[in-house]
Amino acid sequence: MHRRPARARGAKRVVVPTRVYHPGPPIADEASLRQAAEALRERDPELIDRLMAIGGPPPLRRREPGFAGLAAIIVSQQVSVASAKAIFGRLEARIVPLEAARFAIATEDDLRACGLSTPKIRALRALSEAVAEGGLDLAGLAALDAENAHAALVAVKGVGPWTADIFLLFCLGHPDAFPAGDLALQEAAKLALKLKTRPDAARLERIAERWRPWRGVAARMLWAYYRGLKERSGMVLAEASGSGRSRDLRPGAPR
Repeated sequence: MHRRPARARGAKRVVVPTRVYHPGPPIADEASLRQAAEALRERDPELIDRLMAIGGPPPLRRREPGFAGLAAIIVSQQVSVASAKAIFGRLEARIVPLEAARFAIATEDDLRACGLSTPKIRALRALSEAVAEGGLDLAGLAALDAENAHAALVAVKGVGPWTADIFLLFCLGHPDAFPAGDLALQEAAKLALKLKTRPDAARLERIAERWRPWRGVAARMLWAYYRGLKERSGMVLAEASGSGRSRDLRPGAPR
């Protein structure tokens, strides 16, 4: 039986839908990513070969699973890559080190000077409070199963399912994390699978069942494929999401 994670102070009371992640060794480095990619190719060779012909090998993009890593994902929501990089760079330069306790005492002027919006300031303050006061143990999330780690993250106000899945995918290296609400992922699936319409999150979840337990690798490949199509054709493709609505061709996790 899964233990229900403690509700962090500053967290919202939500009914977390049941999510199921297949366990597997983490995608920790390039070698483990190659092994997982080959295992996924054996399961769906025609599609994976087509994705890689356009997008190349999937990128790793691992980040440290701490406050700064999750803050970077939140900063990346709903903005372009360039904007996210600039804002996060200013944040790292102004709050040194970029840790929960230091963020908690930053002034509103400091945070606005970095380019953070009011909703992102609220989300990051809730996160810093939860981490600093022990309601959210970011360092301990890797020891939890993915379902409980995801639930602990979305219990913090301002951290939604997309943000939590991106953290599982790029900070914890979970092989089966799959942010189905990402618009670029949905558009990539539409193009790769020759669908008439872009699948919504529920439909994409169903489609992705064929890629378990390596849905996280499939997501990397779909994002790379999507970006590769644009680079090759110059076509205007749907904008990717940050919590489903960002302006970039990649997931919100920073490079």
